[in-house]
Amino acid sequence: MPRTAPPTAAPTAGPAARGGPGRERRDDIDLLRVVCTAAVVLVHASAEFLDAGHRTTGVLGDSAGRFAVPAFFAMAGWAALVGSPVRGDAQLLTRLGRILRPMAVWTAVYLLWQYLSGRQSPHEGLRDAAHALFGSVEPAFHLWYLYTYVPLLLLLGVAVLVLGRRAAPRRSLLLLAAFAVAPAFAGDARTLTGLPLPSWDWSVSLYSLAYAVAGAALLAARRRGPRGLWLAGTAAALVALTVYQLTVRHPAAYGSAAVAAPTFALLGAVSGVRVPEGARALLGRLSDASFGTYLVHLLFVTVLVGPVAEAVPHGIAAPVALAVTAVAAAVLSFAVSVLWGRLGMRKWLG
Repeated sequence: MPRTAPPTAAPTAGPAARGGPGRERRDDIDLLRVVCTAAVVLVHASAEFLDAGHRTTGVLGDSAGRFAVPAFFAMAGWAALVGSPVRGDAQLLTRLGRILRPMAVWTAVYLLWQYLSGRQSPHEGLRDAAHALFGSVEPAFHLWYLYTYVPLLLLLGVAVLVLGRRAAPRRSLLLLAAFAVAPAFAGDARTLTGLPLPSWDWSVSLYSLAYAVAGAALLAARRRGPRGLWLAGTAAALVALTVYQLTVRHPAAYGSAAVAAPTFALLGAVSGVRVPEGARALLGRLSDASFGTYLVHLLFVTVLVGPVAEAVPHGIAAPVALAVTAVAAAVLSFAVSVLWGRLGMRKWLG
C-alpha cells in the first residue's frame, strides 16, 4: 500500500454517539460513524488496487472515502466540546485508556500476524514493537490516526476543564506537557546517543484541530438550507476531489480545500437527520462497533482485497472487483466487531 502519506484510517475511534447523562442519542452521529468507518475500509481497499497497478480505480475509490478521517476529527470535536465534555481529570484519562488499551492489543495482533505469515522476522517484530511506542509501524500503519486522535482528545479535554474553571486537571496537564516536549526530547536523544531512535509521532496537527473545532460548531448548530442542496454540494465536491487527485496530487492532503469541501458538505447534509425507529437499534450496534471495525479491518483488506486486486484484469472488472471486495471486507469487519462486543470483549478489542 502507498506509504507516501498517511492513509485514511480513522479513525475509526470516533466520538461517542451519546451525549452526557440524560442526553438523547443522535441518529446523525451514529450514521456518520458507520458511513465513515465503511469509507475507511474503501480507502484501504483502493490502496490495494493502486499497488496492483489499477490507478484510476484506486483513485476513484480513495476519492469516494477520503472525507472519513476529517469527519472523524469533526465528530471528536463535537463529542469533546459539545456532546459529552469531560467533567474531571479522572474521566478524561479513563477515556484515553479506552482508546489506548485496544490500540496496544491490536498493535500486538498485527505484529504477531506479520510474524506468523512470514512477512517479518522476530527481530523486526521486536523492533516495531518498540517503535510503536513512538508512532505507527508498518504492520499496523492504519493506527497512525490514533497517534493524532489521542493527543487531540487530551488537548480538547484539558481545555474544557481549564476554561470550565473546574478543579485543575493536574495529571492530564502533566501528560499534555509530556506530549509537547517529547518530539524535541526524542531528537536530542538521537543526537546525544547516536542511536537511530524513531521520531515522536504523538502529535496534534493544525488541520485536525481545525476540523475538530469547526466540525463541533457545524454539528452543534441547526442545519441551514435544504438537505438536498447539501447533498448536491457533497456530490459536486467529491467529483472535484476525484479530478484533483487524478490530475494534480494523489493522495490529497487532508488539510487541503479539495478534501475539506466534501467533508463539511457531508457533515451539513447528515446533520440532524432522523433514522426510522425500526432501524435505530441496528444503527446503534453498528456505531458502537465502529472502533473495533476500524482496528480489525486491515486484516480482511489484506487477505481478501489484495489477492483480487493482483488477479483482476484492467477495465470495468477492476472497479466492480473493488466494490465487491470492499463491501465484503467491511461486512466481515463490522460482523466480528459486533460479535466480540456481545461477548463483552470491547474493553480490549475496541
